[in-house]
Amino acid sequence: MSQDRRNDYDVTNTVQVCNPAAVRDAVHELFAETFSGLSFDKLWLAFYDFERLFTGRFPGYKGCDTTYHDMQHTLDMTLALARLAVGYERSVEPADRLGAGRAQMAVITSLFHDSGYIRHEVRDRDFSNGAEFTLYHVSRSADFLRRYLPELGMTKDVGISSMIVHFTGYELDLDKIELDDPRDIICGHLIGTADLIAQMADRCYLEKCRDRLYNEFVVGGVAVENARPGEYMVRYKSGKDLLKKTPAFYQQVTRDRLNSKFNRVYRYAEVLYGGHNPYIDAIKSNITHLVRVLQSDDWSLLRREPACFLGIASAMQDIEQLVAKHLASLTGTSIRSDRPLLMPV
Repeated sequence: MSQDRRNDYDVTNTVQVCNPAAVRDAVHELFAETFSGLSFDKLWLAFYDFERLFTGRFPGYKGCDTTYHDMQHTLDMTLALARLAVGYERSVEPADRLGAGRAQMAVITSLFHDSGYIRHEVRDRDFSNGAEFTLYHVSRSADFLRRYLPELGMTKDVGISSMIVHFTGYELDLDKIELDDPRDIICGHLIGTADLIAQMADRCYLEKCRDRLYNEFVVGGVAVENARPGEYMVRYKSGKDLLKKTPAFYQQVTRDRLNSKFNRVYRYAEVLYGGHNPYIDAIKSNITHLVRVLQSDDWSLLRREPACFLGIASAMQDIEQLVAKHLASLTGTSIRSDRPLLMPV
């Protein structure tokens, strides 16, 4: 990993992953080299609509206001998915290849895998921030894909896309997702893997967890869970507390998910990088640095200040106010601290 990697660039420091056009062009280049005869029209339109959705210009929607799950995260993840798909396609026998249409469906599913965080102007008028949908945002994303794909002329892909998007979440038992074609399962593994490795390889992953993901977890009912009426269970006391539990999350949850649930498909990135895997290297570097911070208790080592790419200008201030209001509402209630298995990052 380059020492001068920029905060808003991908793990190779070559693609600006806050820029939809830059990611679109990188995906186009990869696919043009790999999938002969693929028209890029639908992917071009999907990138255009993704940008409109997240910036608040898609009819009926307010735009992105989740500060961790922002536009950069989705673009970073989508680029990782395209790389994994191409690496897979170049590695397997012809009968096992995804093909252009399936790969296109996987990229579009990736672009909208977090669309469930975006508030609808009418249906979601009683909600103040997309983070309130944290625990069921993937099902909302599946609903969005069911509505959106027919507009692209991809009605036949609705069933598969709305299922494989669940590989990015924890709302369904992945072992119980049944798909007729094993190549669709592969797409699910690729998408789920891309979602994990892109965010954990982010140059500012640790700062984003502490300063942004914790806030989303508070608003979404993850950091402090309403265990029963009048009683709350604290999973994360603060952003620092979330980071203190992240090494265990990596060891107990992430590695099992990547290696077992997703069948080590992260290895297909190595096809593009001469046997090296820049994503896994960056993740290990982040975890190593986190352990150094925790052992020294020197939080000044986390000093990066990444930009946020949102569709609502006041989102940073708004979510801070929501967090303060939510935590203040717990005063006088029965609170117990617990250390259950970590929720997904």
